[in-house]
Amino acid sequence: MMKMLFPLTLLFGFIGTAQAFDGDAEAGKAKSAVCAACHSADGNSAVDMYPKIAGQHAPYIYKQLRDYKAGMESGGKQGRTNNIMFGMVAALSDQDMKDLAAYFSSQKMKPGTTAENVIERGGQLYRGGDAERGIAACIACHGPRGNGSDLSGFPKISFQHANYLKTTLQEFRDGKRANDLNGMMQDIARKLTDEDIETLSQYLGGLH
Repeated sequence: MMKMLFPLTLLFGFIGTAQAFDGDAEAGKAKSAVCAACHSADGNSAVDMYPKIAGQHAPYIYKQLRDYKAGMESGGKQGRTNNIMFGMVAALSDQDMKDLAAYFSSQKMKPGTTAENVIERGGQLYRGGDAERGIAACIACHGPRGNGSDLSGFPKISFQHANYLKTTLQEFRDGKRANDLNGMMQDIARKLTDEDIETLSQYLGGLH
């Protein structure tokens, strides 16, 4: 059976085209204190409902911050919706967002773990998808180790908290998150069962 290897933005969305990035990591570190409550000072959040953002691609972090601000300013009609993040981005300038993205991307994400019981099935879904159900292989966009690409806009998804991954996939499936290009992730997530989501979420934590 032919594996499906068309693009899948498994987690957060899609930037579309490469773009110049001029954030200042040192300036971002000075502005990052407000982020530490949820994401920790170095971006390796201790609470698994909040994503690790250390080592994430800077253009991707920047896009998410812009999407949150768009969501705040449009009353949730555009961008990305989260009441906590609305408060965080309210006073941020465009340069602030670039600087924060540069700082957190310069940090190193701490490894996660993968449960033994999901390695086989998780690996199948990640590397080969499921052609019969129209589920694309995650590896096509996120690479063999889940590192994604800053040039194409695909986020790093390895080492991420399983609980956050699970919630994010559920939000895409339920239409609660819609900042993905052309609804791509929503379409894919709607084809995932609860078991698929649980398996992928657990699998990605230790992918390396």
